[in-house]
Amino acid sequence: MTEQIPIETMHPSVRMLSDEQVEAIHRTSLDILSRTGIVVKHEGARRLLLEAGAWESDGRIKIPERLVTEALASAPSRIPMYNRLGELTMPLELGKVFFGTGSDCIFTIDVETGERRRTTTEDVERIARLSDGLDQIDFVMSMGHPSEVPPEDAYLYGFVGMLRGSTKPIVYTASDRRDMEDIYEIACAVAGGEEALRERPFLLHYAEPISPLLLPPESVDKLLFCAEKEIPVTYPPSPNTGGGGPITMAGALALGNAESLVGLVLTQLVRPGTPFLYGMNIAALDMKSAIVSYGAPEWATTMPAWTDLARFYGLPVWGAAGATDSKVVDAQAGIEATVSIMMAFLSRCTLVHDVGYIEYGTTSSMEMVVIADEIIRDVRHIVGGVEVSERTLAREPIHRARPGGGFLADDHTLKNWRWAQWRPLLLDRMRYGEWVEKGGKDMTTRANERARQILAEHEVEPLPEDVEKVVRRVLERRKRNK
Repeated sequence: MTEQIPIETMHPSVRMLSDEQVEAIHRTSLDILSRTGIVVKHEGARRLLLEAGAWESDGRIKIPERLVTEALASAPSRIPMYNRLGELTMPLELGKVFFGTGSDCIFTIDVETGERRRTTTEDVERIARLSDGLDQIDFVMSMGHPSEVPPEDAYLYGFVGMLRGSTKPIVYTASDRRDMEDIYEIACAVAGGEEALRERPFLLHYAEPISPLLLPPESVDKLLFCAEKEIPVTYPPSPNTGGGGPITMAGALALGNAESLVGLVLTQLVRPGTPFLYGMNIAALDMKSAIVSYGAPEWATTMPAWTDLARFYGLPVWGAAGATDSKVVDAQAGIEATVSIMMAFLSRCTLVHDVGYIEYGTTSSMEMVVIADEIIRDVRHIVGGVEVSERTLAREPIHRARPGGGFLADDHTLKNWRWAQWRPLLLDRMRYGEWVEKGGKDMTTRANERARQILAEHEVEPLPEDVEKVVRRVLERRKRNK
């Protein structure tokens, strides 16, 4: 027997930018901040920046390199995210990858009828419950903008729907500071108080500036609220190529990086150590249709690039994958979702949202979420690498094998097949006759059946009654204040 030597398993990965390219984008972003400047429409944020050493000219705030360096030094490299039961399930740090759904879809594909219709609060809760029952979905977003409630209350009702539908960490959006305060009141009740929520955060807020170079008052207000309360926050700009950003990917990256760094600086000026998730969204503004393409290769190319920037800064990073521009769940949807999920894994992007989007982010699909869950399982196996060890090299089974006889009945196969081979949950491997006998169902049909089965059978830990009382109080207060 040859001496056994431990061999580390290699995990395939990809870098999109060289060190020199990262440095060039970083220096360009600093030049944008100090020479070009940004427009800050929030008076409190303007004062904060000016008092810290920024200056104003031509109606723009110019930010020196020093403020960026200091903010990077104080921001944490790890954001521990808990579920609403108080369990650490999503430690956001470089090298780890977590997937979740997206937010604010206007339409949904009804899982029972196949109809494309406006989303409701019930849809938000049901998709959250579906996500809760899928092993590869780590966090939930609303996947809908409820249409049956007043528009100014949609984000609050969406948050309540997510809370009732899942115990997993929540990434949420809000309209204004009133939304933030009401959601915070409910979150504190869930966690057991403000201090408990700071120690075990189960929610992360998603706000964004307007590219190019505009920080509107509402989004800044939400950003500052998170810093005041120590709520984990991300502030990704969307300098889509040819739209809010330059047509070139490098230019969009430099602009998006500058805008994201402004969000970081503001949070750290309010409270050093505020948990901040770095990142951006860079899709392509299609020159023919004028849609922002969620399936474009530009997104799958720039996401690894800004993940390279995140590694340079030592910050966990925001990304997106598992979405499609297709109007239905078809081959195009599978191609676009797979490419982006593969790149998210290979680049080790930390928190990856928008799983389950179809129609360039306008519509949600439960079938798409289920299929993406299977794609994530598949790609996770690939990036797990190849274990090379005494048990996997199979010296003895090879030694005792009869030439031409195979290994199907070998003890080594019987002992190890359950873990050594990846087994699909949704993908079809039946022989043709059996497939026909069982209905000849395609992928979308199987995904629909699995989604409906999870909705029928999966149980979610309900909110405690004292928390439900707080929820009802907040919603009633909203109604009275109309």
